[in-house]
Amino acid sequence: MPWLTTAPDKSGRWAGAEVSSATTPGGVAPIALTRTRARRALARRRAGPYQLQAAIAACHADAATASDTDWRQIAALYGELLRFDPSPVTEANRAVAVAYAEGPAAGLAMLDTLAASSRLARWPQLHIARAALLARCGRREDAVAVYRDALALEPAGAVRRHITGQIAALEGAAPAPAEET
Repeated sequence: MPWLTTAPDKSGRWAGAEVSSATTPGGVAPIALTRTRARRALARRRAGPYQLQAAIAACHADAATASDTDWRQIAALYGELLRFDPSPVTEANRAVAVAYAEGPAAGLAMLDTLAASSRLARWPQLHIARAALLARCGRREDAVAVYRDALALEPAGAVRRHITGQIAALEGAAPAPAEET
């Protein structure tokens, strides 16, 4: 399962030609092969969890930036994936896709439901995603509090640095208007 993120898109830093031309030792381009296989499985209406995960990955790979991503399609694919993998992590990933497709408040409502269930209470990424969506809704103080909840779970170094950077940005920045919901 993908790691939840609502961080700014940095795919512009990728070397697109090199990524597109990457091949396996057998000379097969894995991104193109994944797209082809996922599309075939979906067209036959016999998609299983691996095909759905491949289709989600293909949606991401097809987009040059986060704003070009077909988030509605990704949210729908996660909805289908829930039939095979009804896990809270799949639900959380769907919520992030919904936040991009329909606005942060819609995704936040879904994440709040998951957070209330306590099945993911010790998963820092849930708190990070909630905090990012709270910030996008203009609720900076709430976002900082939730980021601090994530820090209390003692995440790994890189995640900890990301969280502390987000807190510093929220505490030092002038209030921004909330996004449309």
